[in-house]
Amino acid sequence: MRQREFWRNWLGVLVFAMFSASTAAFAQEARPLAKGQTLYLPVYSHMLYGNLGKSGKASSVLLSTLVSIRNTDARRPIRILSAKYFDTNGKLLGERVPVAAVVPALGTLELFVELNDASGGSGANFIIKWDAEQPVNPPLIEALHANMDGGKAVIFMTQSVPLAE
Repeated sequence: MRQREFWRNWLGVLVFAMFSASTAAFAQEARPLAKGQTLYLPVYSHMLYGNLGKSGKASSVLLSTLVSIRNTDARRPIRILSAKYFDTNGKLLGERVPVAAVVPALGTLELFVELNDASGGSGANFIIKWDAEQPVNPPLIEALHANMDGGKAVIFMTQSVPLAE
């Protein structure tokens, strides 16, 4: 039994490492300079897994989410104008940056959705708006999802995509 658990945990780490490597490769593509954007970031309050079974419902696990807004410009600050949090049905749950926040060159702004906050659902998202006085390297915005309860770990990342204005 311990050997089976070891391999199951090892497989989870391997899948996470492969997923992380693929998102890191995506993040390395050169992006044009910009003075601002609106970005969509998928996040998960919980994740469904397993089989539907007799109940017709899959199992779920709650997840905390760390949103990392990284200014990738080495010389200029950016401003985060808003970070609106929406649930699976598109209902606005709140504004996580109520006052514009300046992120210095190579700095990071972090937002956190707690493990016990399941209000967003499996289709939650952030709409994040940023700007800068001059064209800059666009920020890298990622969400790290985690649940490390009971000796098991679920960890994965998502990245933002720009929306047409």
